[in-house]
Amino acid sequence: MTEKNEMIFGVRAVIEAIQAGKEIDKILVKRDIQSELSKELFAELKGRMIPVQRVPVERINRITRKNHQGVIAFISAITYQKTEDIVPYLFEQGKNPLLIMLDGITDVRNFGAIARTCECAGIDAIIIPAKNSVSVNADAMKTSAGALHTLPVCREQSLTETIKFLKNSGFKIVAATEKGDYDYTKANYKDPVCIIMGAEDTGVPYEHLSLCDEWIKIPLLGKIESLNVSVAAGILIYEAVKQRGFTTEE
Repeated sequence: MTEKNEMIFGVRAVIEAIQAGKEIDKILVKRDIQSELSKELFAELKGRMIPVQRVPVERINRITRKNHQGVIAFISAITYQKTEDIVPYLFEQGKNPLLIMLDGITDVRNFGAIARTCECAGIDAIIIPAKNSVSVNADAMKTSAGALHTLPVCREQSLTETIKFLKNSGFKIVAATEKGDYDYTKANYKDPVCIIMGAEDTGVPYEHLSLCDEWIKIPLLGKIESLNVSVAAGILIYEAVKQRGFTTEE
């Protein structure tokens, strides 16, 4: 979304926006929609990586009372990238890539805070899934303090396939998890690496953990069982930066 939460409503208008190449953040569709025009919409969406949520019409009515015809599309404030395009570019530029993957994080404020840290630390890109995930909306943009205007965000249909692609491209995949084998400072972040952060309640799912090269954890010395995910991400990101020989000198 833009800072003004720009929306497009009405089936034909949404179809035309998709055909025009507008960057769609997500589409809300009335749960029982069955019109001929809606079939045209779904045909247009086929093969496109645009999240679609079927919701009660009451939810759409709460957003707008205009003639929405059961469909609202939210316009993204950014253009999402593809990991398979970003990675070759980074290597061509002679970079030693450091990526962050957010697996199941849905809180936009946490997302914005992580993006802000990533930009400050020189992270090359953030990777998020297309479904069951945060997206770039006005709150995320605000919390990121402008970082999301410049930091590439890759939105992927399958994180499993993305992890496999990264491994085949020479990346080490490091998962932050309470099941970690050792302290995060013991991991080696000096080569191309992708750090995976999971949701605070469920963590990184096992199907993705099983593909990772290392499981790491942050020691917790108090009584609370977990850190806020944006704080945890900041700790891991700057450990990686430190190991890579960060310096402010020209």
